[in-house]
Amino acid sequence: MTEAQHESGGTGGDIDLSQFYQIFFEEAGENLDLMEQMLLNLNLETADDEELNGIFRCAHSVKGGAATFGFADVAELTHKMESLLDRLRRHEIQPNSAMVDVLLESADASRSLLARHQAGGEGEAMATGDLVRRISELALGGGGATAAAPKAVAPVAPPEPVAVKPALQPAASGEKAARSLEIRVGPIEHPEQADAIQELFRDIPGLGTVTVVATEEKGVRIFAVETVSSDDELLDLFAFHVAKEHIAIKAAGGGKASEAEDAHYGFFEGAAGAPEVATSYADDPPPGAPLAPLPGFGFFEGSPGAPAAASAAMTGAEAGGASKSPAKASHPTGGAQPEAATIRVAINKVDQLINLVGELVITQAMLAQNSRALDPAVYQQLLTGLADLDRNTRDLQESVMSIRMIPMSIVFNRFPRMLRDLASKLGKKVDFVTQGEATELDKGLVEKITDPLTHLVRNSCDHGVEMPEQRIAAGKPETGTITLSASHQGGSIVIEVRDDGRGLSREKILSKARERGMDVSDQMSDSEVWGLIFAPGFSTAEVVTDVSGRGVGMDVVKKNIAALNGTVEIESSLGKGMRVSVRLPLTLAIMDGMSVGVGEEVYILPLSSVVESFQVKPEAVSTVAQGAQLVKVRDEYMPVIELEKVFQVPRFDFEKSCDIMVVVEADGSRVALLVDELLGQQQVVVKNLESNYRKVPNVSGATILGDGKVALILDTGALVRRSRH
Repeated sequence: MTEAQHESGGTGGDIDLSQFYQIFFEEAGENLDLMEQMLLNLNLETADDEELNGIFRCAHSVKGGAATFGFADVAELTHKMESLLDRLRRHEIQPNSAMVDVLLESADASRSLLARHQAGGEGEAMATGDLVRRISELALGGGGATAAAPKAVAPVAPPEPVAVKPALQPAASGEKAARSLEIRVGPIEHPEQADAIQELFRDIPGLGTVTVVATEEKGVRIFAVETVSSDDELLDLFAFHVAKEHIAIKAAGGGKASEAEDAHYGFFEGAAGAPEVATSYADDPPPGAPLAPLPGFGFFEGSPGAPAAASAAMTGAEAGGASKSPAKASHPTGGAQPEAATIRVAINKVDQLINLVGELVITQAMLAQNSRALDPAVYQQLLTGLADLDRNTRDLQESVMSIRMIPMSIVFNRFPRMLRDLASKLGKKVDFVTQGEATELDKGLVEKITDPLTHLVRNSCDHGVEMPEQRIAAGKPETGTITLSASHQGGSIVIEVRDDGRGLSREKILSKARERGMDVSDQMSDSEVWGLIFAPGFSTAEVVTDVSGRGVGMDVVKKNIAALNGTVEIESSLGKGMRVSVRLPLTLAIMDGMSVGVGEEVYILPLSSVVESFQVKPEAVSTVAQGAQLVKVRDEYMPVIELEKVFQVPRFDFEKSCDIMVVVEADGSRVALLVDELLGQQQVVVKNLESNYRKVPNVSGATILGDGKVALILDTGALVRRSRH
């Protein structure tokens, strides 16, 4: 550490806080997302303390960070949110839908303000005056319920009885008498923390008064407080902004606030009169000694060993925020800090690691191919090492790929809020159900599938689910249900959007298609009719609204999913509902493939699409209209595709007759591919052909083989669609 760093380490005045911006922005985003999720799940009739405390902690964490980094607009807005939430969790007012609405809007506004700060302050700041006014009105006029007195954290009973003299005697009227206290807080690194403490007394009615009477070295502030609140309540309040071990409460004039004070509060480093080592017991205390909770830890209601009257107003400092404080806990045993369970890594570093592993897979395949001709008796040790390399490379590849895999809940969590707003705008009642949130998908795919899924969910709410009165008339519950599910099937992930609405009308779709001059007939199958809605500009909406009806969307949905080597299918039942299934590969980086030879060329088939392979006799192949061929496989006829004709592969051995077929499946259909030989299965590193060359029909990518040659990875979905035409 340099001298300058050392000198600035005490106050933090010279530290460049910008190095921590990105972490703050990410954590603030996570807190806002969590707060939104808890608000959407909040039961207004039976909201309990834990739910309200959790929402409060999220707002408080964002406010604290924003104040620390000087983002005054975010700090002001979240401070107002915090004030409203504090009155709610103290049961001074009753929660209602207007409060949930304004808090959700405020969360959106906070995201917008944070995004502007993250971009360096570019653009015009969002106006929040109206939100602040509405929050203040709700906080003042949201209800007149008197708050129940917060429960105090009772000290754990020591092994032997300890006489504790109460600090205050109740007044004759039964009310608490006001008392004068001196509260020492510090070190305070940022002046905003002291201001925030004073704001608490201004915002909470009946709390009392507070003034700063002195500022000592290292940012220690001394507050003079007049209040009827208990020491535990004051400690909880002050702990919103500083760690508990940095707070000491004494009666004004130098006496203790209570003889039990040492059981709750310790001295902070640098405080006048602080002992060299603050007393705390990690194990059982000696007989007669007061038992102090370990710094930074508290009890939760109902936890084993918790006091009978555990605090109901558990704050961020106790229930999750205190561990982030830089304060050091004085501990005779040098109590170990809990290890972090996660680490933040830039995505470009993960991508670089995946690319390197991909190159390693190619090198390993090259070594394996070149070693096939070696005599095992002579090169036994070398071949054993290559076998170990093969196994370790596969394990390494699977481990690295798992780093990029993230749960679908990341995508699913954004829809409850969107559906709530959309259903409210449309006047509909909708329940949202998610299944398979833990199903994992490659991060690159998650980012690209979000927009298509958003459109499908909006479509279900707008076109699928009927108005409440229409549902009742049809014998349905007035509240519709939209289900979003994800599951693994083979080497793919299947995401489904289902609703119990009106479903698709075959007649209406055909009628609209004829109006647009499309070539349709009444003999078309249902799946073919449903596929018409993916045509550009196609819409059956009678009225164009700001939600939908312009015919823009479903064609883009299919195009985006096809670009990910995925497929989309529709099932519908008139009056009962509709299901849209999206099938995607698990990852776009490395896959298992089957190598097949055609002439002098090698092609790769995704192993997840391969059903079987077999030898076929020429008489088993039938030629039908327009030269199309069919092969009979176990009483089932399926189309035959000759790869040499599709890719115009030059042949030098004209006498060679192809007699090997590989059955592949895609889009729910099967075709038989005619090839010369099967070369085996192997892992292949998928290279994007478009970025290196251009888009090639029937090809989804390319890879480098062990001998250094380039092989094309076939798009089985495109080949199946080709066979239909």
